Amino acid sequence: MYPRLLKPPTTSFFLFGPRGTGKTTWIREHFSIAKTFDLLDERLYQKFLADAALFARELLPLRRGSWVVIDEIQRLPSLLNEVHRAIENQGLRFALTGSSARKLRRGGVNLLSGRAVRRLMFPFTPEELGDDFRLDRALSIGTLPVVWTHDDPADALEAYVQMYLREEIQAEALVRNLPGFARFLPVAALFHGQQLNVSTLARDAGVSRTTVNGYVEILEDTLVANRLHAFEGKLRVREKRHPKLYWIDPGLVRTLKHHRGPVSHEEKGPLLEGFVFMLLRAVEPRARAWDEIYYWSPGEAKLTEVDFLVVRGTEKMAIEVKSATRPKEEHFRGLRAIGDLKGLKRRLLVYLGDAVLRTEDGIDAWPFETFAEKLANGKL
Repeated sequence: MYPRLLKPPTTSFFLFGPRGTGKTTWIREHFSIAKTFDLLDERLYQKFLADAALFARELLPLRRGSWVVIDEIQRLPSLLNEVHRAIENQGLRFALTGSSARKLRRGGVNLLSGRAVRRLMFPFTPEELGDDFRLDRALSIGTLPVVWTHDDPADALEAYVQMYLREEIQAEALVRNLPGFARFLPVAALFHGQQLNVSTLARDAGVSRTTVNGYVEILEDTLVANRLHAFEGKLRVREKRHPKLYWIDPGLVRTLKHHRGPVSHEEKGPLLEGFVFMLLRAVEPRARAWDEIYYWSPGEAKLTEVDFLVVRGTEKMAIEVKSATRPKEEHFRGLRAIGDLKGLKRRLLVYLGDAVLRTEDGIDAWPFETFAEKLANGKL
């Protein structure tokens, strides 16, 4: 078992993350003596669905300060009213896990009014995998715990996609047209690391633009993908950039595109870029390292971009990711173009070579391994 870096809060909390990221395993490790309710247990789910008061009665014998775990809380958001009362009246503490915040966010339910902090569980990071981490394997099959530890990762990824459609989408009735959503997924995987072109996505998936926008929201709500917005600065409205789409795991992207085996040269760049984005997001809740992440593209230069612009208060850091083993002059184009941005403290190229370099105009170039180590140690 690989130790996770997420530390358990001392107060009530929500723990969200895609299925297969190890939320239940982590909860069992840290809250083994807690009173536990697994809402994937259909019998239990139906019982509390019929009468939420039965849930409240099971809490009454617990001592003040006791921990209570509710797994997959999004299945019965109505229980949060009883959770709220138990926190206020009995002094109980709750660990509330879920793979989707959609019903909680959209249903107007009680989100405990700040009485529960929010934590996210991500796929394995290089720091968590330690000596077992191999970048080529991570880009090929991803680092979802349910896949990384499986004897046949390719079959596990295929099963994961089917489980996502069956248990997350169909069972929770998140879409009316499941075949349309299934057609949408591999097309959306083609946009990994690219600006979202809703018209193209809608045409290729055979659904409307409005439907595509709803489907992208579902990807975000079920935590398998994220939109990365452009840093707008003083851009005029007509110059505003479309967001980019990043899936949370390289293996998931490749499976949706029906790619198996070694990663091709064409795949490597977007997969590495997406993996770096996942690592930037994974470290933030633990280290409170930054406030926002954007990509940067000036309005007057459509072909000039920087993959990530990390904002910490008034300071900024620009990060460009390349799958090359040797930096080339053109790899620094975006980092040079962003050089005059107010508050910019560091410009960094992450690449697949083995030498730590620095250009005459102050741009750092780090091998991926150096970047991952410094990120984990809070030294970016």
